[in-house]
Amino acid sequence: MTFSRAKQQGFSFTNRGAQPIESGDADYPEQLRDLPSAPKSLWCSGRLPARGQRLIAIVGARAASRVGCDHAQALAADLGRGGAAIVSGGAFGIDAAAHEGALANGASTFAILGCGIDVVYPDRHVDLFARIAATGGLLSEYPPGTKPRAGQFPARNRIIAGLAQAVIVVEAALRSGALITAKLGRQYGKILFAVPGSAGTDAYLRAGLAMPATSAGDVERVLAGGQPASLPAVPLTGPMAPLLDAIAQGTNTAAGLCECLGMRLPSILAILAEAELEGSVRRAAGNTYEVIGRVC
Repeated sequence: MTFSRAKQQGFSFTNRGAQPIESGDADYPEQLRDLPSAPKSLWCSGRLPARGQRLIAIVGARAASRVGCDHAQALAADLGRGGAAIVSGGAFGIDAAAHEGALANGASTFAILGCGIDVVYPDRHVDLFARIAATGGLLSEYPPGTKPRAGQFPARNRIIAGLAQAVIVVEAALRSGALITAKLGRQYGKILFAVPGSAGTDAYLRAGLAMPATSAGDVERVLAGGQPASLPAVPLTGPMAPLLDAIAQGTNTAAGLCECLGMRLPSILAILAEAELEGSVRRAAGNTYEVIGRVC
């Protein structure tokens, strides 16, 4: 893990004389006030999102493909031209591409960090972070000087999801951290989109948990059309409950579940993918499955 203290690289951070914005302050982002586990305070380099500003989160894999990065950059650029500000996590891959797409078109972008705002992580993002702070902001719930630690990055995802009106997952593996943001977005009632073409996004689309986003136009049409804030969470009725029961009773392969439940393989695989994403089952050795919890 490599990171740099920003002040050592000509990067400065300013906000109220380096004082945090407390949850009771008037300029604390209103989108975060009612969230479960809302951050008690935020540190900011640059500025906070303006009240009423339309924010769209674009997230995805760090080790992203060139196609995925290009798609993220184009989405951010087009949405930025339409007046949206882009929220992401400042990481390599999809996050960086989204920030760059917004900046290239004069749109505001906000990076939610899993470290202090005076710490550049990854350290190659010194220039990117400076440009983000110049027109938008770097935000963190962690005080200046806080080093990046693994557990802090999943935690910051709740802020990304909480700030945004909609969350777009561009590219993700089945166990990607980006899907933590997607799941939180659904819990918070945000509109969830997924770009087809990766294991994680395709699983969300097959399970009906997200709407497809092949272009900014797809996103804008849904936002303009007053669609429900999110697709309804899938309750443990219908095929989900029998599937979990069957696995718990020893039928733990996809083929065996097809026979047991009288369903076709694509349907079983879609439900299994959803159950994995929701944390109800996990894949074990030999392409078998086991129940690890039930969500409601």
